[in-house]
Amino acid sequence: MKLIFQYKNAITILILVCLLAVNSNIVLSGLDSNLFGIVFSIVLFLIGGRKTSFNMNYPLLALLFVLEFISFRLHTKSLHFLALSLFACFLYYSLTRKFSYIAFICILLFSSLFNTFFDYLTVEIKQTLCYGVYLTLKSFLPITKIEGVNFYMNNAKVTIDTACMGLSMFKTGLLAGAFLLTLEERKQEKIFSVKQIFLFCCLIIGLNVISNYFRIITLILFNCTEENTLHHTIGLLCFIFYQIIPMLFFIRFFKPRNKETTSTNSSHYSYLPIITGSLIVLAASLEIKKESQHNLLENLNPAYNINKGIWVNPEVFKIVTPEKLVYIKTPSHNPLVCWTGTGYKIIESKIIYSDNEKIWQVKMEKNNIQYYSYWWYECDTKKYTSLVEVLLFKLFYNKSVRLINETSIKLLKKRSHLKI
Repeated sequence: MKLIFQYKNAITILILVCLLAVNSNIVLSGLDSNLFGIVFSIVLFLIGGRKTSFNMNYPLLALLFVLEFISFRLHTKSLHFLALSLFACFLYYSLTRKFSYIAFICILLFSSLFNTFFDYLTVEIKQTLCYGVYLTLKSFLPITKIEGVNFYMNNAKVTIDTACMGLSMFKTGLLAGAFLLTLEERKQEKIFSVKQIFLFCCLIIGLNVISNYFRIITLILFNCTEENTLHHTIGLLCFIFYQIIPMLFFIRFFKPRNKETTSTNSSHYSYLPIITGSLIVLAASLEIKKESQHNLLENLNPAYNINKGIWVNPEVFKIVTPEKLVYIKTPSHNPLVCWTGTGYKIIESKIIYSDNEKIWQVKMEKNNIQYYSYWWYECDTKKYTSLVEVLLFKLFYNKSVRLINETSIKLLKKRSHLKI
């Protein structure tokens, strides 16, 4: 036992290196998608970590177990990468007794889990913002109507681009807020409570909504319809005036109150939680390396002629007919993300009823051709519109779940098209 405590630092680092090596492909993929955010979070954790008397071992271990249990059952690599990140924080805390709630939030923010969550809400956020802008400007500008993210004015159509929804600015605002909170903690030599951090994050989110709202209004008023210097300047100025400056003002009312503990008792080091956490991560790592069986075509409706279909990849099956294009996918392939990634503009997304069951209807456009796409999740031949609901079926009952996406085509009349 004395030998373990004597070389605890080396043993802990060795455990982390071994697990990262086992998951090298997942780690490299995660770093490739969010390198800046992950590096920033790690640096923030190192410089912002404070000694705390509250034992974080068991809350972190519980969160690690939940993430890895889901990863184990659903083979979700993004959640597994997040679990690896949290495991690194867990080991750092075990060695130093230092923890940063602010950096912890940043790690969640730059995880693929957050990106996926945000991607699923992108269309709804855009539509809500655009409708708010429409209500504001309809009395001042000749806007005849709004259709999803399309404004019709002066016989022209103005489309609000995805960039105007502001995911990058949203993350940048939260990073700036995390940096301000960390500086304030170092200045005051005290720690913000979780409640204070949560309230400040809510404030930043609210400021981000206001910033994007005025950004869209300004772009329309200046008729800045193309990505140019003025377009990006307006976005940057809105970010500064509606996010950064208000944050600098409100941070004065957020003062850390909790004192940093000065305890350095090495007896707090416990090898049992570390061994438990290591085994959990290792078990999930070995399971995710196995090839998962999706069973996408199992008990499929006979109306889909699978003999005319082809496998695009192990997670996507495509059927092409003169009337429509059908994709049968794993639930992780959100059609809104896939269509947007291939150059389509999502105009409107809403839930409709088909045969007394709810499904999603999406109106999208590419090259002046309008497409109507319908999609739903299917489990036990029943249709669902909630990803969370079907994943719970798969998680606890190991039921086969698939996503079905049908797309038809309708030609648009030619119109002049402006893009913001």
